[in-house]
Amino acid sequence: MSAAKRSPPFRAEHCGSLLRPQELVQKRYDVAAGKATQDDLTPLEDKSIAEVVKLQKDCGLHIISSGEYARHMFWGTFFEDLNGMKELQLGVLKGYDASMFRDYAPDVRSFLESKEIPNAVTVCVGKISHPGHSSYQREVDIMKKLLPESEWKNIKITMISPSWYHFRYRAGRSYPADVYANDDEYFEDVAKAYQDELKYLHGQGIRNIQIDDPNLAYFCSESMLEGWKADEGNDKTADEMFDAYVKFYNKCFERPEDMHLGIHLCRGNYVGSRHFSEGAYDNIAKKLFQDLNVDTYYLEYDTPRAGGFEPLAHLPKNKNAVLGVITSKFPALEDKDEMIARLHQAADIVGKASGQSRDEALQRLCVSPQCGFASHAEGNALGYEDMRKKLQLVRGIADAVWPGQE
Repeated sequence: MSAAKRSPPFRAEHCGSLLRPQELVQKRYDVAAGKATQDDLTPLEDKSIAEVVKLQKDCGLHIISSGEYARHMFWGTFFEDLNGMKELQLGVLKGYDASMFRDYAPDVRSFLESKEIPNAVTVCVGKISHPGHSSYQREVDIMKKLLPESEWKNIKITMISPSWYHFRYRAGRSYPADVYANDDEYFEDVAKAYQDELKYLHGQGIRNIQIDDPNLAYFCSESMLEGWKADEGNDKTADEMFDAYVKFYNKCFERPEDMHLGIHLCRGNYVGSRHFSEGAYDNIAKKLFQDLNVDTYYLEYDTPRAGGFEPLAHLPKNKNAVLGVITSKFPALEDKDEMIARLHQAADIVGKASGQSRDEALQRLCVSPQCGFASHAEGNALGYEDMRKKLQLVRGIADAVWPGQE
């Protein structure tokens, strides 16, 4: 029986990043150190992406990504490529040091505590605008060469959250005061840049976008919320900031009608399989699911730190949730039957809230690993074959829950 054709999201999904071959990781470091050139790196990227596309197909997946192999970190190069943004080494310019960060932002707090302060930051230095080309063009070009045009709609391009270079900086430090007078002005130009990017990618045949966003899940963290409240420099409460972000994101996500856009929320995914925060979705669920203009939510659900499925009761009938019940952080394989039972449990909650049967509610759900396998270059604490088995497990669970569906 052939799988029923569908558009994103697919029943068996993953979150974009896949473990990179060590040779590729090392070559990128060699380029950065001046020991190799981009000409040395390019053919290796091409070869590695072709191999990881084959891996995804061999695992029976219909969502196809580049594994994020053409970039070093999950956030890619979108902001770095915008007019008005500049990547700086810490300490190069006076005032751009650790004090610019919110030290209670979960990932920043972790860096500061371990003295692993990021060695570069991207800051606004002028009026922000789209450059007229896409920093993801290389990924798009490679993927389109590897796939028939009929499958271009399956290509997933992952983009960083609109708040990535706002949330981590203290109030007023995200932009110069002589460039933007307030957040609203800054948000307006960033939103226009996102709209231009989505329109550009649409023109390249891309129909599947995933926004990677740890920041919104941080509003579920009690320690972050306590830190926010204690920060006398904030001119908004945490609830007011979350509301402002939802409004900001909705402006960013204005897009062509046939472009599927999802958002991935997690609690951190760093070298050595570290996470940064904990907290159930309950705090933000109603606004997240009902007010944010996205089609699909890719949700972390592999450990108790993400809470239970109860917040899914707020999921509207016209939206999907991809449940990340499989961990991408460690090699141990989950029990297939237990994962199927968890999906049924989630469907019962979704169905009860919307007056649907379990089978009807399942049509709005999918399954995936909880996050990428290599948000950062070195990847998580598991091997390539472990990753393959995880992806095969996702496919097997999907086939059991949704037989005959992609």
